[in-house]
Amino acid sequence: MQVLTDIPGLRDLPGPLHLAIGVFDGVHLGHRAVIAAARDSAAREGGSAVVVTFDPHPVEVLAPENSPRLLTNTPHKLALLGREAGIGHVLLVRFDRDFASQPGQHFVERLLAAAPAEGIVRICVGEEWRFGKARSGDVALLERIGAERGFAVSGLGLVEVDGHRVSSTRIREAVATGDLDEAAHLLGRRYSVYGAVVKGRQLGRTIGFPTANLAVAREQLPPAGVYAVTATGTGDAWNGVANLGYRPTVEGENAELRLEVHLFGLDHEIYGEDLEVTFAGKIRDEEKFDGIEALRAQIGKDVSAAKACF
Repeated sequence: MQVLTDIPGLRDLPGPLHLAIGVFDGVHLGHRAVIAAARDSAAREGGSAVVVTFDPHPVEVLAPENSPRLLTNTPHKLALLGREAGIGHVLLVRFDRDFASQPGQHFVERLLAAAPAEGIVRICVGEEWRFGKARSGDVALLERIGAERGFAVSGLGLVEVDGHRVSSTRIREAVATGDLDEAAHLLGRRYSVYGAVVKGRQLGRTIGFPTANLAVAREQLPPAGVYAVTATGTGDAWNGVANLGYRPTVEGENAELRLEVHLFGLDHEIYGEDLEVTFAGKIRDEEKFDGIEALRAQIGKDVSAAKACF
């Protein structure tokens, strides 16, 4: 998948362009409907389907004190766009105060000016999406500019699953409360987090269960506990068991929340590599044990329970 980091880069893509624009946090079923509209338009009329999205999340810039936990950090979102949404081109627009101060029409004009000679033939967005200074951009604005400049607009309605509206907020709440089945229904996939493997205290290898510690950048996590997981890295995939919590048996008070995974069959170091960890199901709550031997025995049971899930 090709990732562009500046708007003028659109000029080098095979035209005409079919754009799907949005924040797309989670790349959930509603987002995929918007992306599919652009992809289907390109299949009918030729040219390139392009997802236009933003980094960082606009709320992190406009109201950092109210910024939610993310369903997907930017590298995670890009990975999902290529794998789950089948997109070949992404324009990643830097979102900052200067960008936020521009009227919505200015953003659209910049896209039009940067397009290849064949132009932009369709822009697809969610019908409730707003953009630009004072939320001045919406579907009506796009349709007005489209009528003047010759592109069509698809404003996609809300997607529902089993009577529930699909939204990043609803999915975030489901993950936070541990309802991973509900999250999976709304995402169209099992919930996962993405981050780099960092060095921890390496206690796991001393008791026979080496773990990879994942640095998760602002992504929403489910409640503390032990989970059956799958993990994918650079060309590899494993089943495993994860502990998400504060490790009360070995850390004591003032411990930090950590996600550490024991991957079945992993036989080499993966420090520094990016890993996507998918939560397959919860095994038990986190608890404090009397000592290392009791912890070791319980981890053995957790490994058996996780293997039974697969």
